[in-house]
Amino acid sequence: MKAKILIAGGAGYIGSHVVKMLNQRGYETLVIDNLSTGHREFLKWGDWVIGDIGDVELLDSVFQKYPIEAVMHFSAYSLVGESVNHPQKYYENNTAKTLSLLGSMLNYDIKKFIFSSTCATYGLPQTIPITEELPQNPINPYGMSKLMVEKILQDFTSAYDLRFVSLRYFNAAGADLDSEIGEWHESESHLIPLVLDAALGRREKIQIFGTKYPTPDGTCIRDYIHVNDLAGAHILALEYLLNGGESDSFNLGNGNGYSVREVIETAKRVTGRNIFYEEVDNRPGDPPILIGDSNKIRKQLNWNPEYAELDIIIESAWKWHKKLYEV
Repeated sequence: MKAKILIAGGAGYIGSHVVKMLNQRGYETLVIDNLSTGHREFLKWGDWVIGDIGDVELLDSVFQKYPIEAVMHFSAYSLVGESVNHPQKYYENNTAKTLSLLGSMLNYDIKKFIFSSTCATYGLPQTIPITEELPQNPINPYGMSKLMVEKILQDFTSAYDLRFVSLRYFNAAGADLDSEIGEWHESESHLIPLVLDAALGRREKIQIFGTKYPTPDGTCIRDYIHVNDLAGAHILALEYLLNGGESDSFNLGNGNGYSVREVIETAKRVTGRNIFYEEVDNRPGDPPILIGDSNKIRKQLNWNPEYAELDIIIESAWKWHKKLYEV
């Protein structure tokens, strides 16, 4: 039996895009997902098991049955506001269950791990763009739950020779160019799908949180990265570890920022539809600008984003959005 790559959370937004790309490139894959936020409809490639990474017996059966060569981990809750109101949920799922997964991996001598981390580990950065060397000071339980895992991985590297790559995302966006999969959350909080909801008439308007930030148009600026570019980075990280690479952490961003108003105006142009919005007060803790410096992964892993333009990102998201909601 060919060695497989285990993808925890492979029925979710980013995980499913990685699974598709892995299969396109000839890898054997096995997805574990409890479908709490993922979708059975996204289980289109490779093998899959419905279950939870906190289930040690399930992990034992999987590692005994399949020759797993490396693990990619996407099974996390990621709503910042929810993490503030329900921190126990985030520390149990994002941190404790990851520790359980790592323990099972070590029991079966599986020592290559790709971790889906976040720029939220940096908190409120003092300089822009954000480099990997900046202090990590999360300001919410979501970011802290991810940083805890990064610290655990560093200790596991020292103690057990586990090799990991931690990828700190900025704003994942867009969809599969074939529209087979895309962004699909039961409770949506991301700007681009919210804007496209307004374009489709699924919501009356969207809210702009804050218009007096020290930015050119007064609204927050964020770094959007196409989900396919994220997926490509995961495969480069996997191949880096398979070829003997040392543990490391990398930012994943375009290095370009777009304001909330720019996103709305671009979506108007792409969709050809009007998008109504209202201006409301800023949210506490929202930094004016978050832009990532990804020079490290570009140089070390030769990563080059293919879909960096906002128009391309929104076009792919719009095509998927119309298909998803049957318009």
